[in-house]
Amino acid sequence: MKKKSKQLNRGAGILMPVSSLPGNYGIGTLGRHAYEFVDFVKKNGFSYWQVLPVGPTSFGDSPYQSFSAFAGNPYFIDLDTLVQEGLLTNEEIEIYEWGEVENDIDYAVIYHNRFKVLRKAFERSTHKDTKKYQTFLLNTKYWLEDYSLYMSIKGTFENKSWQEWEEGIRFHRPEKVKEYEEKLADEIEFWKFCQFKFREQWMKLKTYANEQGIKIIGDIPLYVAMDSSDVWVHSEYFQLDINREEVNIAGVPPDIFSATGQRWGNPIYDWEAIEKNDFSWWKERMKANAEFYDIIRIDHFIGIVNYWSIPAECPTAIGGEWKKGPGEKLTKVISESIGDSGIIAEDLGVLTKPVIDLIQKTGFPGMKIIQFGLDGPEDSPYLPSNYSSNNIIAYIGTHDNETLIGYLNGRTKKQKKFIRDYYGVKKTKELPDSIIRSLFSCIANVVIIQMQDLLKLDNLARTNFPSTVGCNWRWRMTDSQYEQIDTTYYWNLCKIYDRLGCHKEKPKKK
Repeated sequence: MKKKSKQLNRGAGILMPVSSLPGNYGIGTLGRHAYEFVDFVKKNGFSYWQVLPVGPTSFGDSPYQSFSAFAGNPYFIDLDTLVQEGLLTNEEIEIYEWGEVENDIDYAVIYHNRFKVLRKAFERSTHKDTKKYQTFLLNTKYWLEDYSLYMSIKGTFENKSWQEWEEGIRFHRPEKVKEYEEKLADEIEFWKFCQFKFREQWMKLKTYANEQGIKIIGDIPLYVAMDSSDVWVHSEYFQLDINREEVNIAGVPPDIFSATGQRWGNPIYDWEAIEKNDFSWWKERMKANAEFYDIIRIDHFIGIVNYWSIPAECPTAIGGEWKKGPGEKLTKVISESIGDSGIIAEDLGVLTKPVIDLIQKTGFPGMKIIQFGLDGPEDSPYLPSNYSSNNIIAYIGTHDNETLIGYLNGRTKKQKKFIRDYYGVKKTKELPDSIIRSLFSCIANVVIIQMQDLLKLDNLARTNFPSTVGCNWRWRMTDSQYEQIDTTYYWNLCKIYDRLGCHKEKPKKK
């Protein structure tokens, strides 16, 4: 096996989805506001920007349920940049509604209007004649054609999942594939254009971030959505029956988030079939994501070792059982496919000895969540004083947790007393700053704080509540909120606790 992964440089970072960035058109994009956020990260002395998955979202608007494990989200294409390129006019953008509330994402509005605007840009674009576009096609040949065809066909079937398409194309029969390729040629080109523009804007932003000493941490879910080009094209790699229906689906058993467990609905991999084909799909997936991110956080890493298999007919996760995953065979492929990019293993959940052993063998840093330790007991491995290794990424909470203020507001008197005693303070109002300081002072190589916690926001700003649909992934920051943050304070925290990294110049006072 490849030697252990190199440890991440000591530093601090911010968890902030692209979708949550400020801006004018309903959702965060890869334009001016993203560059301003990079400058903000640097001004605080931070070295990392963590984003959620950036793939095109499907049902429930979750970035963890995407139409493709390779593609980027067209919603993130910056419209002002397209205006600067002469592909759009301001008037063509401004005639549409983009949402009524500045700090909320109205996905329905964006869904109905975004593509109308992008199609206008596509109609004017001369990208097909450029060498840059031809190189893009060459670099994405493994997945782009399949994805673009998939999205085009979805449009002809009222955007229904491929399982509801007519039989021939549902089963991906070659003669039907060819028929739709010819019939939808222009539509296919549109979806290629969207990916071309996303990639162009993303790579410019990533280059800028790297030049400022900022590394981008990107999430990838272990599983892919059933409603995805990946499952439609590569059905042999998933546990499906002869009718292409799920046999077993993914999730986790009952835990602190849900008494009935989490039934995600994703199809489970047929690991034998994947191994038989030398993990080719996983190699391509990791290679593609390593181009997007400096560090890849693999969500639900423990599923590589042991995964919770739920019979498709079960309404909750309770009826599932543990199955053995590919383990070291897959982590070896991952390590060999990512080049200079790093890996973070999201190891939250049932940490069995095989999981612990594999993480140690790979050298991938795991995760610690302070919120998980604040209800006690005193020897909780999630309390900062109990961290036994620096090769970890520490958080107060992630996108799945309450905000820090929301969490504290929801504690009982007894729980608040434990937390006050742990931090040695007399008043609950002193806790947020004490908890933040304990994050920065802990031994973890990398610490990440949610943007909402920098802003001291309550649960109205929570990103996601697991096992619910309808009101998640909607929070956005506003431009004016930058003024609420004392960048000198956080710079000094990074300096005191040796987290400045390559940042040496102190930000100028206003």
